Amino acid sequence: MESVKMQDRVLVTGGGGYIGRHVVRSLLDLGHVVTATVRPGSSAEIDSRAKVLTVDILDPQLDVTTLATMPFDRVIHLAWQDGFSHNAPSHMLQLSNHFSLLDRLVSWGVTRVAVLGTMHEIGYWEGGVDENTPTNPLTLYGIAKDSLRRSVFVNLAGRAEIQWLRCYYIHGDDRNNHSIFTRILNAVDDSKTTFPFTSGINQYDFIHVDHLADQIARVSSLAGAIGIINCSSGVPTSLRDKVESFIVDNALPISLEYGAFPDRPYDSPIVWGDSTRIRQLLNPGT
Repeated sequence: MESVKMQDRVLVTGGGGYIGRHVVRSLLDLGHVVTATVRPGSSAEIDSRAKVLTVDILDPQLDVTTLATMPFDRVIHLAWQDGFSHNAPSHMLQLSNHFSLLDRLVSWGVTRVAVLGTMHEIGYWEGGVDENTPTNPLTLYGIAKDSLRRSVFVNLAGRAEIQWLRCYYIHGDDRNNHSIFTRILNAVDDSKTTFPFTSGINQYDFIHVDHLADQIARVSSLAGAIGIINCSSGVPTSLRDKVESFIVDNALPISLEYGAFPDRPYDSPIVWGDSTRIRQLLNPGT
């Protein structure tokens, strides 16, 4: 796999988001020239080495040619409203705006587009997930992402290199997400000493946001690396073990109250992203 030249001009949409800020930094560390978009009114702190554009990137009337004097070498599309609220109506209401944006960028001359996917496209699944695993999303978020994935491969794949970067259970920088780790930190802030929990036996593919950002930044740099690519650890870990480690590693004065909530029947007992392809792409010959 041939890597593109360094110092690519990269547009990162959603550059002020939870994942976006880390991807911007990883790209800059790799030597790329980065332009990051943020929403009007955003107070996100973005690496000062990046150019920041305050713009509603999903505005269907936006003239994408105003974003730069020439097309970017590649685009990493991370922008997504209400990503932590999986049944928000906005996922479906804005679906066509995401497709329209990517279509306009490719028509302008962008030749490589990486879009952030999610394991929520899959729905209920037991075992490893690869690029051939059938999708059956159970939330509006998953349905919208899955629909966008299908549409860009149908319409844009013949006009640009398309990467669908499917991520899994993200942790790290936990003050800025809405994960169980965030809720535990908030409980400690409220002086609580116990945290109501399930059995914690379900196993998921956890990946630190910095590791995820590094994968996204590096694999999006590879010419010819197209299609669905899992950005994952490839290792299933029980929720119980991950949360207990989080408490110990951060010396939090709180303990888990096991069995306070029942295990949800629609949660996969074990699911992970098959990381074979991304390991081969980023570490050829291993």
